Amino acid sequence: MFIQTEATPNPATLKFLPGRVVLEEGTADFRDAGSAEGTSPLAERLFAVPGVNGVFFGYDFITITKEEGPDWQHLKPAILGTIMEHFMSGHPVMAKAGLDGLPVSEDGEFYDPADEETVSTIKELLDTRVRPAVAQDGGDITFRGYEKGTVFLHMKGACAGCPSSTATLKHGIQNLLHHFVPEVREVEQVV
Repeated sequence: MFIQTEATPNPATLKFLPGRVVLEEGTADFRDAGSAEGTSPLAERLFAVPGVNGVFFGYDFITITKEEGPDWQHLKPAILGTIMEHFMSGHPVMAKAGLDGLPVSEDGEFYDPADEETVSTIKELLDTRVRPAVAQDGGDITFRGYEKGTVFLHMKGACAGCPSSTATLKHGIQNLLHHFVPEVREVEQVV
């Protein structure tokens, strides 16, 4: 098994490409070892590697966020070994209970039903233009809400805590959404 790695705009995050499907659909974001417990056997194994403090699964990639101290050259071999061992063992990436659990849930959206058409356009733009580009960098952005011209988005994976995330939100996504949906005045990040 050959696993490629790619740098992301977030220096604390590295993208691992195992050359196979990681999650058939959706994404899973684990911000700490407790959130992975009982939900994802692979995430649990990755959090056991000293220095790992974030795990994100996309369709065909795994994004790992490290603590401030350790260097990637010391962490990378242990992470590569853990990913390889897990896939060779045949164990699932997500436990059955995890498939309906919080990490892959896209619930919790809020907006006025009168804005349904605007929200639909915003979601379509995010799905077709923003999310594919963000996935290239090892992250994901999901819609959370819309209120009085402000779009609320949740950033995951490499995007969460990335130094360039504010520029991505304010200059990239906000300008794109405003261009196609003039009612959009602002884009904010929610946790």
